[in-house]
Order: sequence, then C-alpha cells, then structure tokens
Amino acid sequence: MKVVWSRGHATVREVYEALLAERKIAYTTVMTMMNVLEKKGHLRKKAEGRSFLYRPTRPQRQVVGSMVRDFVQRVFGGSAAPLLACCAELVQGASTPNTTPAAASSDDARADI
Repeated sequence: MKVVWSRGHATVREVYEALLAERKIAYTTVMTMMNVLEKKGHLRKKAEGRSFLYRPTRPQRQVVGSMVRDFVQRVFGGSAAPLLACCAELVQGASTPNTTPAAASSDDARADI
C-alpha cells in the first residue's frame, strides 16, 4: 500500500520492483497481495493496456488511523494509555546508551515480523 500511496497509482510490476529494491520478494506474492487488497476494497484496479493500474480507495492517513483505532481496541481494550506507555518505554529504552548492537538488531527483527 505504501508504494501505491506514494505514487498515486501503480501496476503490480511497479510495486514488485519497488519492493525488490528493499528485499527479496516474489512477483506472484505481490500480485496475490494486491488482488487481496483489491477484493477487500483497499485498492481499485483499472485495465491499462495489458496490465492493471491499481489506485488506493482511501488516503493513507485515513487507513492508518482506522488501523490504529482497531489495534487499540483489540489489544488494549480501547484505551490508548497502555499503548502510549509502551511507546514511551520503547523511546526511552532506545535513547539509553547501554543498548548493545545485538539487542538493537533483535528489536529490529521483531519489528519486521
């Protein structure tokens, strides 16, 4: 979605190439995910020559806000206070000089999952 939002519209090939520059990913995985996002109503596709051009159906800010509200509801019972406390703890922990490179990279790995 980030690639499509940043470009305004994109083909599967364009999204695939943008993601491939960051990490190894299969073209068919990108195609499947874009089809799923289209079926869920997050993307709209239009035939453009021999391929489809995908456009987001809602702005990024609106989607992210909805996802955060849903997350807070499911994980924290609707209260944002525990989430903010957790974020403050993470920021405070990241600024402490005792953080070892190994600990930092294990934290990065968890964020990717």
